[in-house]
Amino acid sequence: MWGFGYNLGMKKISFKWVVRWFLLSVVVGWVSLGVYHSYKTLPTGISMVSSPVPVSSVRFLADYTWVDEQGVRRSEQQIFDRIIELIGQAERLVVLDMFLFNDFAGDSSVVATDPNMRPLSEEVAQALVLRKKQVPDLWVVVITDPINHLYGGVVSARFEAMQQLGIELVITDLNRMRDSNPTWSGLWRLCCQWLGNSSDGGWLPHPVGEGKVSLRTWLRLLNFKANHRKMLVVDSGDGLIGLVTSANPHDASSAHGNVALEFMGAAVKHLLASEQAVLGFSLAEHKPLAVSDAGNKTPADNATLQILTESKIRDHVMTTLEQSKSGDRIDLSMFYLSHRGIIEAMVKAHHNGVMLRVLLDPNEDAFGKKKNGIPNRQVAWELHQAGIPLRWCDTHGEQCHSKLMLTRRSQGPSELLLGSANFTRRNLDDLNLETNVLLVADPQEAAIAAAAAFFELYWHNGPDQLFSQPYEYYADESRLRYWRYRIMEATGLSTF
Repeated sequence: MWGFGYNLGMKKISFKWVVRWFLLSVVVGWVSLGVYHSYKTLPTGISMVSSPVPVSSVRFLADYTWVDEQGVRRSEQQIFDRIIELIGQAERLVVLDMFLFNDFAGDSSVVATDPNMRPLSEEVAQALVLRKKQVPDLWVVVITDPINHLYGGVVSARFEAMQQLGIELVITDLNRMRDSNPTWSGLWRLCCQWLGNSSDGGWLPHPVGEGKVSLRTWLRLLNFKANHRKMLVVDSGDGLIGLVTSANPHDASSAHGNVALEFMGAAVKHLLASEQAVLGFSLAEHKPLAVSDAGNKTPADNATLQILTESKIRDHVMTTLEQSKSGDRIDLSMFYLSHRGIIEAMVKAHHNGVMLRVLLDPNEDAFGKKKNGIPNRQVAWELHQAGIPLRWCDTHGEQCHSKLMLTRRSQGPSELLLGSANFTRRNLDDLNLETNVLLVADPQEAAIAAAAAFFELYWHNGPDQLFSQPYEYYADESRLRYWRYRIMEATGLSTF
């Protein structure tokens, strides 16, 4: 008889019993999915390190933003000027993988009136479109993150225009990657990923721009995962050219400080192989990213280059810190620094006599919104207590977005590591997709010397150029916020 329960044979099953077992099943499924997708096997070709190979035509590029003696923010940019130039000379191949490729959070009136701001997304898109029109047989592949159409929540007219010309647009399949925020992602995979999304609008505010989006956009956004890579490969008359950077073609990021390394040689094909891996799990089929390389540039003396992705970046950083000796010098410029293993290795290296200097973004600004300084100010407190010299980039709305580590040994070659990866759990523990390059060369090699000059300028400031401030300027020694950072880093309940 129906009521609060019913008889099934000799056993009465109550409504409460059904609810209890249903909830238990949901919890078990939630936890199981969260654990599985945090540790599942990575797609083939992800988390790779290439062999060191001779390199030629190495060039260090940087975007600088500073404040002059009158308090006016000024900027000098090299990276996207060079990217647009390289696209404009391509005849056979362009492969571009960029995390942020949009004008979200970019107020067009601000971009038009602020000399430090540029409509970068439109400039790069137009460069691709123009070159494809000029050279119809040019093979153009653009790989990007689904944040650029808000996971299907909006339509990108820019992407549609490129596709209409035959430019291949590949949206990275983030579902194949490990989950960085398993507390939420386990439940999302259980209940919500099957709902898809719609670009017909919604009732919730756009998370990074104007207009309304669906609830499904927000639910997907909370997974906090990304294809965070930033790279370019083009052909030229001298062979293939590769470029790896920390910069995005993103209007609201156009005043950020960033770095890049341009190069030629066999490492460019290794870079293409790392991108082939992304195509492999994001598309059902795709032909190999390969064209003949007729280049015969003379390699730089005693210089080699490697491509490192995902956790192989972390492994190299840890090895460098652990093997460095008294008298070696390591300079670090980083947008986000929070990885516990790296922080502990930095402190140990400092105690072993390694001369460390750390330049950090104060985590003060994010596209017009103020931030609370987590995680960098909490990590800075820890490093300051250990006696490691530290300075803050003097930002004024923009971000100190570089990700660079320069190691100069008392004996032997120097090492320059740069690219897309912040030194955080999400960026280095096989959760996001990341690409860095490692240049090993004599200290006098032009790119090494230019990177060293970049760091020195930021560290010491220039004539009528204020780039950085001392530790005390943004010091935050709140234990509450320190442990908040530790919990956020450990659980993935954060955007860093």
